[in-house]
Amino acid sequence: MLTPVDDGPAVVACNTCRLSADLREDDQSQRGGARLLAALRAVQQGDARYAGIAVQEMACLFACKDHCTVHLRAPGKVGYVLGRFDADEAAATAILDYAAAYAQSEHGRVPFKEWPQGVKGHFISRTPPAGFVAA
Repeated sequence: MLTPVDDGPAVVACNTCRLSADLREDDQSQRGGARLLAALRAVQQGDARYAGIAVQEMACLFACKDHCTVHLRAPGKVGYVLGRFDADEAAATAILDYAAAYAQSEHGRVPFKEWPQGVKGHFISRTPPAGFVAA
């Protein structure tokens, strides 16, 4: 049930997420999670700043109320679940911009003034790294 992946900084995208709060799929029967995943990969490949951020996928992050969700994680850092994104290049760029700042941070905390506008209002939860709790 578990698939090993690289243990570095990663954006794990739910590939089965709804397209929006109202729609499961687009007019070509593609789910929002699959579209967001494709956008993340396209943006990542087009910009060397994101080379150190893995884009990984899994089915269902159990955040179904909040469509187009991703989990941001890295060893020894607080993780974050974000959602309610449009499945497009602008959202993918904002997510990867935040992920780059996150990867450079000491414990996963990025100062609010450094957050891309496109991630503000999209945080669902934060998760402590194994063996720690966050203050």
